[in-house]
Amino acid sequence: MPQEPYLLRLANRLSAGLTDWEPDRRERHRRFVLAHQMADGGFRGREGESDIYYTSFAVRCLSMLGGMNVEEATAIGGFLQSHDWRTLSIVDLLSWLSSSVVVQLAGGPDVFADDAPDWPQQIAQRLESVRTKDGGYAKSSEGAAGSTYQSFLVVLAYELIGQPLPRPNALVQFLFDRQRDDGGFVEIAPMKRSGTNPTAAAVATLGILDYLDNEIGEDVTAFLRDVRSDEGGFQANTRIPFADGLSTFTGLLTLGEIGRERLIDRGQARQFFHDWLEFPTGGFRGASWDEQADVEYTFYGLGALALLSEAV
Repeated sequence: MPQEPYLLRLANRLSAGLTDWEPDRRERHRRFVLAHQMADGGFRGREGESDIYYTSFAVRCLSMLGGMNVEEATAIGGFLQSHDWRTLSIVDLLSWLSSSVVVQLAGGPDVFADDAPDWPQQIAQRLESVRTKDGGYAKSSEGAAGSTYQSFLVVLAYELIGQPLPRPNALVQFLFDRQRDDGGFVEIAPMKRSGTNPTAAAVATLGILDYLDNEIGEDVTAFLRDVRSDEGGFQANTRIPFADGLSTFTGLLTLGEIGRERLIDRGQARQFFHDWLEFPTGGFRGASWDEQADVEYTFYGLGALALLSEAV
């Protein structure tokens, strides 16, 4: 029996991690997220119009903070239905797919109700159109080389549409080729210095494909030690001297994947988010130098604190 898709498992895990929060704290962040909803039902970033990418983060935040009611799910579903998935970039396609699943589970519309029965196969064809000769996946069909993060997104999309990933061994080899001597992984082949976020994408993908072993875990542990910050979180790479919300969230996810949760001081990490990234009026910013919160970094902040609440 196939396991539940990674994104749904993660959503349930993060939601469980915030169940002990005080109601007023949850409500502050919920109000912050809903303040970014536009008249068309979608959500914006720090400025501008509704955007599928930011809508997906808003949906995930609301799910963590107690879920959506039917009215909210219907409004967001209407925004999703206003887009034709055939015209979306791969990044937006995954955002659209993941949001659609959550919205439907919350009582919103089935965005595929009027599509042909073979829509999963059609999406699979679209995904394969960005496959590259190195075994990975690029942002678009014009891409000549694969991207670690884009490959992760494609694997997540295959899970959501219930279709098998073609040539999984080629993708595994692609990821092995992205590992560097520091133990981490890079985003694209020419890079020599590993990053926390591509490492998280590679480790999660290898876990989904059942190719994550103890040797990789040891290598990645060594890399994550190098990007631990004195502030309590993780840096994006060894050249950046400060922690940020995204890298800390993905670093924590990676620690869970490789069973090294004790590598980071969890109390200090919680303090980092509370003191530097969480706004008392709701929302999270990206790093200590950032001046404004948005729904994307609010997801990373909520998600990291949810992970930090888990027993180890």
